[in-house]
Amino acid sequence: MKIAVIGTGYVGLVSGACFSEFGFDVTCVDNDPDKIARIMAGDMPIYEPGLADLVERNAAGGRLHFTTDLKTAVAAADAVFIAVGTPTRRGDGHADLSFVYAVARELAPCLQGYTVVITKSTVPVGTGREVSKIIASTNPDANFDVASNPEFLREGAAIADFMRPDRVVVGAETDAARDVLRGLYRPLYLIETPILFTSLETSELIKYASNAFLAVKISYINQMADLCEAVGANVHDVAKGMGLDKRIGSKFLHAGPGYGGSCFPKDTLALVKTAEDHHQKMSIVDGVVAYNDARKKAMAKRVIAAMRGDVSGKHIAILGLAFKPETDDMRDSPSLDIIPPLLAGGAEVTAYDPKSMGEAKALLPETVRYEQSALGCIADADAVVIVTEWNEFRALTAAQFVDTMRGTTMIDLRNLYQPDQMRVAGINYFSIGR
Repeated sequence: MKIAVIGTGYVGLVSGACFSEFGFDVTCVDNDPDKIARIMAGDMPIYEPGLADLVERNAAGGRLHFTTDLKTAVAAADAVFIAVGTPTRRGDGHADLSFVYAVARELAPCLQGYTVVITKSTVPVGTGREVSKIIASTNPDANFDVASNPEFLREGAAIADFMRPDRVVVGAETDAARDVLRGLYRPLYLIETPILFTSLETSELIKYASNAFLAVKISYINQMADLCEAVGANVHDVAKGMGLDKRIGSKFLHAGPGYGGSCFPKDTLALVKTAEDHHQKMSIVDGVVAYNDARKKAMAKRVIAAMRGDVSGKHIAILGLAFKPETDDMRDSPSLDIIPPLLAGGAEVTAYDPKSMGEAKALLPETVRYEQSALGCIADADAVVIVTEWNEFRALTAAQFVDTMRGTTMIDLRNLYQPDQMRVAGINYFSIGR
């Protein structure tokens, strides 16, 4: 079976590489020739652990190909995955489906023989139906079905998530389409991965419902952290006590500065807008969207408060810029809301992140100074702010902070360290919910 994957962003590139690892012949298509050339040269456009090796191995094995020639790739394919971006649409908060629909119109005339067109992009309810209409109206003779197969890939663990997922969700409404998807995921079926077949609408909604639930869980523990600070409780112990209940579970109960990244911010907002379109209320998710935005902005105020209300002339070191570790993704990262107010307050800001500094330079003010190591970043700093929980930051000792910094203030927004140990070392330590 031959596969075409249209779009070589995060989802498309990871999915294409993993399908080729399953043994399928995969062609990844993008309309950016420079991007294709970079990938073919081994220069990945994103940082994802293990991805470069996976691409190199399968390309060398003749199973993975890259091209700008959509027509040829689609004509030869039994399954075509649409994996282009669906960012938040400017002005109204809906998911921008213009790229998805443009691909549908472009691929329609290229279809030859029976083909399943599969939306891998995160799309609102009704998108699959519209894609089907576009293809049918553009090419009335096309022999095709449209299916939905949402991705559940965590940045930093995407390859493992694809190879050994919790579940595979497929929205398909003909036996022929279901047979094709079963064939594509046969390697996972053999290891007894649950594969759920649903309608198009149900599959599309499962993705949004899942991400929104996790966003709610994150915001809930963040609000509990604020309450813990007010009453003198420890949010780590609260989260542990909650997580031991199997109905709740421990994942996503880690207090911090608020969620960011490519999925939760846009998907929660898109779900709220979809509900509004259908005259339904998603008050819980709507509240989470507003709360999370406010929380990220409030983190700069925490830093300023820790500096007794004035950061003018102070050297503030920022450790971590990406929204989470093991990625270079800066989309909606808390650092984007924390750093500008510090600069506006007159602070000198240095920053270090193992992977995302190249991305950050395009998004943050030019006055930020970037260092090439954590110790270089905190050298002579009056205060340090932990924004992203990279493992290399966990390895730093209290003595290293004391010996390297000029001041003694630490604002740990990820609770990497033990408060008692830091305070015994002479550090004026602030954390979340403790």
